[in-house]
Amino acid sequence: MTHNKGQMTKIFLEVLQPIGVVIVILLSFTTFIATPVKAASLSGDLLKQPPTEITVSLSNSANELKYEPNHLELVAGKRYKLKLINPSNQKHYFTAKDFADGIWTQKVEAGKVEVKGAIHEMELKPGAEAEWIFVPLKPGKYNLHCPIPGHTEAGMTGDIVIQ
Repeated sequence: MTHNKGQMTKIFLEVLQPIGVVIVILLSFTTFIATPVKAASLSGDLLKQPPTEITVSLSNSANELKYEPNHLELVAGKRYKLKLINPSNQKHYFTAKDFADGIWTQKVEAGKVEVKGAIHEMELKPGAEAEWIFVPLKPGKYNLHCPIPGHTEAGMTGDIVIQ
């Protein structure tokens, strides 16, 4: 029985094609299984990283309507602890929804309460303090403001840059 080169190639491809499909499926399955394991490993390493601490004052003892500091520069993939304090005699908000959508929040601690999950806005009553532990994920420049009528207009604004 003789076969020419073209027939041999065709037979070879017919035999190996199903094997190639199985290999692709196995590789895809391996990648699918490895990705969550790798993500869990990375998050475990990230949680061991001490957070960089930044304190932001919402107003001051003179009741000036401003954030101090009003500009934050953060690095994507780095863990932060944002300490928010309100030394004034009126409530204020730390509102930066687009920023909050671009981070992973580990937790927020305020008094004897710990909150986990997505956070979009924080209200601090007079004398209140809170700690927000998070990891920035999405680079960009985000607006910060206090939505209480008159506060934004008086200058209680800022920006957060994630590099």
